[in-house]
Amino acid sequence: MHLSLLEPLPAHAPLPALARRPAQLVGNTPVLWIDTPFAPVGRGFYAKLEGANPGGIKDRPGLHMVREARRRGDLVPGAPIIESSSGTLGLGLALAGLTYGHPVTVVTDPGMEPSMLRLLTALGADVDQVDVPHPEGGWQQSRRERVAERLERTPGAYCPDQYHNPDNVAAYRPLAAELVAQLGRVDVLVAAVGTGGHSAGTAAVLRESFPGLRLIGVDAIGSVIFGQPVAPRLMRGLGSSIHPSNVDYDAFAEVHWVAPAEAVWVCRQLARRQCVSGGWSVGAVALVAGWAARAYPPDTRIAAIFPDGPHRYLETVYNDAWCRDHALLDREPPAEPDEITAPDECVVTGWSRCSRVRDPLGRAGRTDAKAGVAR
Repeated sequence: MHLSLLEPLPAHAPLPALARRPAQLVGNTPVLWIDTPFAPVGRGFYAKLEGANPGGIKDRPGLHMVREARRRGDLVPGAPIIESSSGTLGLGLALAGLTYGHPVTVVTDPGMEPSMLRLLTALGADVDQVDVPHPEGGWQQSRRERVAERLERTPGAYCPDQYHNPDNVAAYRPLAAELVAQLGRVDVLVAAVGTGGHSAGTAAVLRESFPGLRLIGVDAIGSVIFGQPVAPRLMRGLGSSIHPSNVDYDAFAEVHWVAPAEAVWVCRQLARRQCVSGGWSVGAVALVAGWAARAYPPDTRIAAIFPDGPHRYLETVYNDAWCRDHALLDREPPAEPDEITAPDECVVTGWSRCSRVRDPLGRAGRTDAKAGVAR
């Protein structure tokens, strides 16, 4: 399925489609085969490069949630959109605001990179930064409370509520359809988990064609999603300090937690070896997908979703001085994750794996028919 480095490109490659509106640039993202240095030659995985969208993977739900809200009448023409975001959904909503004619306010926190702040402003979004984290729900809960305050004083304003909106999940049906068309078969899907949207939506549609699909979730240390205690998180774009209802716990065969230094090492290896990389989510997902390529039988077809590209991380993940200040440089991950038997068995501080997945709030029970038989 993958091209040899020596194989010539087609003499008459098809021209990309013409777009008359920026929203038409969303979707139909490429897939790249990746093996070394994460797996032996021929034992790699297929990376779905969502960074090829104008703003990243969340262009898909940004457009879909706004379109559906307008269809239902929840969002009237010209009304403001107000939402909490650490960055990528903000770009998707800015695109949706431009497409459908809505002013957009993105509520964020001091962890948002200055380059992202400037980009959102350049795209016409109003950026509102909270300055104090919530004592229990951290920056996410603080942002959500600010959103509620702004909605209260802005009649007619609409909040997509990415953490609990089923339209966020439904937005990924096209991504799954693209994977089916591009790969023909998917046995294992590796996806980062934050709001839960792209893991739940993509896996559900893939299972319509491949009922035995195994979904591997990738989380950040310090995230509460899968039952770990909340802690400050350096990594943005995956993990959460609240419990999004869009996370489909029944769908996961296993979960891995990844630490910042491990993600940095992988991101830099991807850049150096593949000329393709991204941020924290990309590094964490590639680490786990490489492990899956080594651990599963050689004919297993593994797809990994890379949510974004590297540009917003040039002053963090790819900045030697910043990484040195945070003790993240030159820390190659172990060959295998630590194994734990239950999500709350201990506090994980580095790459760890658990094949027992459950909702820490008890909202759902795991069904082996969906998740597959644990390894």
